[in-house]
Amino acid sequence: MPSRALYAGWRSAGVGMTRTEGRCGADPAGVRTGYSARAESARWEATAISVTILIGGQWGDEGKGKVIDLLAGSVDMVVRSQGGDNAGHTVVVDGQTFKFRLIPSGMLSPTTTCVIGHGMVVNPKAFLAELDELHAHGVSTDNLVISDRAHMVMPYHPVFDQLGEQQRGDDRLGTTHRGIGPAYEDKVRRVGFRIGDLTKPVFLEKKLRFVLRLKNESLTRLYGHEPFDERAILDEYLGYAERLAPHIRDIYPIIQGALREDRRILCEGAQGAMLDLDLGTYPYVTSSAPTAGGALTGSGIPPSKVTRTIGVFKAYTTRVGYGPFPTELEDNLGELIREVGAEFGTVTGRARRVGWFDAAVARYSVCTNGIDSMVITKVDVLDQIESLRIATGYVSKGEHWDHPMSNISHLKHAEPVYEEMPGWMSSTRDCRRFEDLPRACQAYVERLGELAEAPVDVVSVGPDREHTLVRRPML
Repeated sequence: MPSRALYAGWRSAGVGMTRTEGRCGADPAGVRTGYSARAESARWEATAISVTILIGGQWGDEGKGKVIDLLAGSVDMVVRSQGGDNAGHTVVVDGQTFKFRLIPSGMLSPTTTCVIGHGMVVNPKAFLAELDELHAHGVSTDNLVISDRAHMVMPYHPVFDQLGEQQRGDDRLGTTHRGIGPAYEDKVRRVGFRIGDLTKPVFLEKKLRFVLRLKNESLTRLYGHEPFDERAILDEYLGYAERLAPHIRDIYPIIQGALREDRRILCEGAQGAMLDLDLGTYPYVTSSAPTAGGALTGSGIPPSKVTRTIGVFKAYTTRVGYGPFPTELEDNLGELIREVGAEFGTVTGRARRVGWFDAAVARYSVCTNGIDSMVITKVDVLDQIESLRIATGYVSKGEHWDHPMSNISHLKHAEPVYEEMPGWMSSTRDCRRFEDLPRACQAYVERLGELAEAPVDVVSVGPDREHTLVRRPML
């Protein structure tokens, strides 16, 4: 049974509302007739939330960590349910920057239980390094638990990741080489190792002997790579076991207990909906499900308990690595936005590709995930741009599309259909209420919500907590 200490600081949450149905019947122009963001948001006001899902609505890097940090003090539990240390969330508190890779961003709230769910793949070495980094900043991790069902990244996974990318040549996917994809592959092939295996040394040794024989055969015969040593891996991972043991739990009774007691739970998504294995720009996607559905399977929370889904979007669009990007700016303006927005990866430091806001992508994410509350980040990055463009759809081979098509070759060559709006040409950094924003900025934000068919409840105009403008409470 879970320790009662894990429930410390939990506050009661009331009964949630039922979700509105049929919100996504977009007309050819991309906006549902009669849709009102304010009316939609009003349905949720003064409503207590039990389970909230927060995901990225684009290709990742939307600023989810900042929003999780904003909400963590108002919830009892934060659960991260998918991905590995290929994803990073950056949180700035009082000028101090924290970079989360595996540990939920809610860790900065001392009364919040943070859970690494079974849908994640965890590199123990990277996890312990992140743990040490937090301890060095005086952050307690006593309320951190790891599902014993979460899979581990093994030493050979990054090697297979890198070798596989090299073999693809010009068709490489642009992975982070951290072994996330190969770890998920082994999970599906039923030859993966779970965190709970660290507590069973005899079983771990027996299984490693079998699995490593398969891995070394592939490494030596297919790639001409040196084989891995079984004893070295076993000693390394049993060494991790001692430090990880206090955090390893069966999370089922912990989460179910929280649900029974109507505790407030926040599911933290990594990456973004357009990187989903099924719904994203396959094969240029991640290896897990960074969607609302993935948040549930990776945590063990039933759909009936979800009362709100929050989508985080940048005021423009970015993506890392290869793959179609219809609104990409490959000119001086794109470079300017990249520099002003510091668009470089939290984990890899890679320069992100930059483009205009794609409302067709946003609407697709809203509809496929049931997003009923939007957060728009990095509005301040656009402060000095005279004219702004928003893609409302695409034209491909003479046909209009109001959503990203599955044929990535067609999507790559599709022509965006743009709306133009005036910029505001003044700083928004000192604004502390939505009403303080320049009129043109307010109009731009409102238009994003109209086109995406969801209300914009929060606007961010800078990296720190004080730069967050809450129009309507999300919890």
